[in-house]
Amino acid sequence: MKVALLGAGHIGQIIARLLHGCGDYQVTVFDRHEAPLRALRESGILVQTLDTDDQSWLEAALESRDAVLNALPYQLAIPSARAALKMRCSYFDLTEDVAATKEIMRLADGAATAFMPQCGLAPGFISIVAHHLASKFDTLDSVKMRVGALPAFPTNALKYNVTWSVDGLINEYCHECESILDGRLTRVLPLEGLEHFSLDGTEYEAFNTSGGLGTLCETLKGHVRSLDYKTVRYRGHRELMTFLLSDLQLKNDQDTLKAIMRRSMPATMQDVVIVFVKISGLRDGALLEEVFARKIFAERDGPAPLSAIQITTAAGICTALDLFREGKLPRSGFIRQEQLALKDFLSNRFGAVYQQSRQVEAIS
Repeated sequence: MKVALLGAGHIGQIIARLLHGCGDYQVTVFDRHEAPLRALRESGILVQTLDTDDQSWLEAALESRDAVLNALPYQLAIPSARAALKMRCSYFDLTEDVAATKEIMRLADGAATAFMPQCGLAPGFISIVAHHLASKFDTLDSVKMRVGALPAFPTNALKYNVTWSVDGLINEYCHECESILDGRLTRVLPLEGLEHFSLDGTEYEAFNTSGGLGTLCETLKGHVRSLDYKTVRYRGHRELMTFLLSDLQLKNDQDTLKAIMRRSMPATMQDVVIVFVKISGLRDGALLEEVFARKIFAERDGPAPLSAIQITTAAGICTALDLFREGKLPRSGFIRQEQLALKDFLSNRFGAVYQQSRQVEAIS
């Protein structure tokens, strides 16, 4: 299968190596910067510089490709999807941006090829888990989805290090969030809905952020009383982010905030990803609850260290592509994450990283 990978950044590097290493894909990686392409070229992976702001260049990169995987910043999701539509190329991405996903859904209507955005961790894997658990109930009451990508060793006041895109991080902190409340689709404010819990003796907080639900609100609308998604952080993070975004009004000057974070907040490869889904409802007349909880840790022992967010995000999009190639997903139109069976995901060679992660036995 001939695949174009757009973006050779933090996540793109791992996607490229996974697909190239398995032997079933002919991958060409495109990026506007030469530096990140250099290491991939040395590993025998085909690479090419690309002006990602030029639509004609995007279209040329997708010519004669079976599929494109978009690992570029979320602002480039719509142009990339339009290029895929024009070049009749199936499209997969990692975007968490709600507006971009809705536009891609519109583009996919009647398309001859497949369009599957949001193939990462959240949105992505979290929706697959939630839909799988929800299918076990006769009547749904509540669906709670919690995900966090956190430094293993927090050392600053925010108790946070950059583990993925700063653009994506600020985007999810600044836009309204979808949820279902009392059976009605509604919107709630980001950074609100604060709750606290403990896991393995560590104290956490969780609060509303946008995008993590993917299309699950629309899928379960009319079938569940309450549904929400919240991001997990160490306690105290939300208060300081509220100070920065609201009190200092940096929500209206996001470029300044992003520059500050890139300059002052070190990235880390020593992180942990927390995945937690709790669903309650009726089964055979009894009120029951089911929980899925995992911790995925960074890999430090291999020839090249991998962060937990690299592992989980790259696994999501590679698994989606692999199952598409195997004929386990629709061949055309818009594909929701929840259309992917959890059993197929976890048994896949890429998705197995979630199966091999440590299952958490208790949460409160």
